[in-house]
Amino acid sequence: MSERRMQIGEVAERTGLSLRTIRHYEEVGLVTPSARSKGGFRLYTDRDVDRLMVVRRMKPLDFSLEEMRELLELIDQAADTRAAALSEDERVRLTERLEAYREVMDARCEALRARLEMAEDFAATLRRRVREVGAQRA
Repeated sequence: MSERRMQIGEVAERTGLSLRTIRHYEEVGLVTPSARSKGGFRLYTDRDVDRLMVVRRMKPLDFSLEEMRELLELIDQAADTRAAALSEDERVRLTERLEAYREVMDARCEALRARLEMAEDFAATLRRRVREVGAQRA
């Protein structure tokens, strides 16, 4: 049985990405449709959708396209290690690169948490001011 293939509209719906964004990610080499229909339409598999979701999750962490590309390659290599034997040196290098990206991701997540906390503090202050002004009118 062959894997189910989806057209770009369904992929956009499943990922929350626009058609334009998905096409852009293809143009810059982050994702490639698994096939094309006889009419030339892009066809994606669940694995392609998973890859797009990885990219989507990296975007708020301000990874550059080059960083995304490299990290996706590392993730692909890590997945391939189950089937192909890597030398010990290759496995160590792969682990070190993935760990470096994990550290960057952790730091960026922490920075986002700090920004969110500041935004929530501001929102709470603004809500108090609105209540105070409203109470003065009464």
